[in-house]
Amino acid sequence: MSLSAELFDVAVIGAGVVGCAVARRFTLQGAKVAIIEKASDILDGASKANSAILHTGFDAPQGSLELDCIRAGYREYEDIRGELGLPQEKSGAAVVAWTAEEMDQLEGITAHAHQNGIGDVSIIGQKALRKAEPNLSQNALGAVWVPQESIIDPWSAPYVYLRQALENGAQAFLSCNVTGGAFDGQNWQLETSAGTLRANVVINCAGLYGDHVNKDVLGETSFEIIPRKGQFVVFDKAASALLNSVILPVPTEKTKGIVLFRTVFGNLVVGPTAEDQQSRSDASTDAETLKALRADAVKKVPALADMPITAVYAGLRPASERKEYRIDADTGNNWITVGGIRSTGLSASLGIAQHVYGLYESMGAVHEPLESPVVPRANTLSEIGKRDWQCEGHGEIICHCELVTRREIEAALQGPLAARSLGGLKRQTRVTMGQCQGFYCSARLAELTEGKFVLPLAEEFADV
Repeated sequence: MSLSAELFDVAVIGAGVVGCAVARRFTLQGAKVAIIEKASDILDGASKANSAILHTGFDAPQGSLELDCIRAGYREYEDIRGELGLPQEKSGAAVVAWTAEEMDQLEGITAHAHQNGIGDVSIIGQKALRKAEPNLSQNALGAVWVPQESIIDPWSAPYVYLRQALENGAQAFLSCNVTGGAFDGQNWQLETSAGTLRANVVINCAGLYGDHVNKDVLGETSFEIIPRKGQFVVFDKAASALLNSVILPVPTEKTKGIVLFRTVFGNLVVGPTAEDQQSRSDASTDAETLKALRADAVKKVPALADMPITAVYAGLRPASERKEYRIDADTGNNWITVGGIRSTGLSASLGIAQHVYGLYESMGAVHEPLESPVVPRANTLSEIGKRDWQCEGHGEIICHCELVTRREIEAALQGPLAARSLGGLKRQTRVTMGQCQGFYCSARLAELTEGKFVLPLAEEFADV
């Protein structure tokens, strides 16, 4: 059975944030693109849980591909966010020193940022830090100030990237797991759980399973994914008034550490941890770690002691045995691997897509960019813009905690990227993500989603 009679120029495996950005870039450049995702909804792997921060690259490894992609991605996000309707709040970030030893490291962090081309980074003293962040603990001694760090919507961005690809001719194949394939010297025939698909070039953006895809299709892999769990605690919306900027720790060799940050949805979050594990699917949380996260947050912002917790969650990052991105072109096999995108995928995704298209061109591919591409608008879920509940004709309010309308729910259940799970619906609308976590709206939601999900809503809640 064939998924499509077409021969695609490019097949992108994996519809996380990087895969969505790659599909968009290649489509706008004029390529015929297919994107293949094993889950029923996009962003169902590493991309479903992140810090929602658009990084400048001030602390990225010098001279690295990661730095180049973060900076290019940041620039492109700023260029396109207006026409695509994407939010961005330049909250700035402070790398805070809590000890004399950490204070001694601030000059090196600042010099590193300047060498990375982020020239507006500077050191601020205790007095200036307290003026900027009056609710920080008095134990904060000083900080490196990074004014261009921003908070964004981590899900609306990749959704609109892929929507732009689809509305300009790309095709998406969901619930479609790649199991093998054969290359005849010119074209690939990819074997999937839903049939075969032909493409000239394959781009592996499979995230947590990127090395498995290489093994299953190419027969070998040059890297190994080592899943890294990050747990988060989400405070109630009232807590967001306690911070103005992203509060970063002085980093260690292994991790950038525990971050305190506001979201564009009005919450304040602490996390992530950095826990290497074998499982690529276990995103469970544990009480002791969550307790430690909350204690760390209260230590830094004492007023959080009185703030209730809205939610906890964990995400898995596709780390590998080396720190750098594992992006390689196998010209002889018409194959490009995009792996090891650990924690900067959201920030770097657009830049990664630019870089990968350059690799594709080096293989000899030539296309004509679209002259007048369709430009969709992202769903407005952040508190920065005008929400649907503020517009006429939205129907009833389904989720009162997050003010999600019936019109938003019904729209998310339609089209080529229609939500087919509660997780997918959450990412498109934020339903059930507020203080009550679906306690009050689940019955009505079950009625609206009846027959729409792969599993009925009652079964999904039973698994939570």
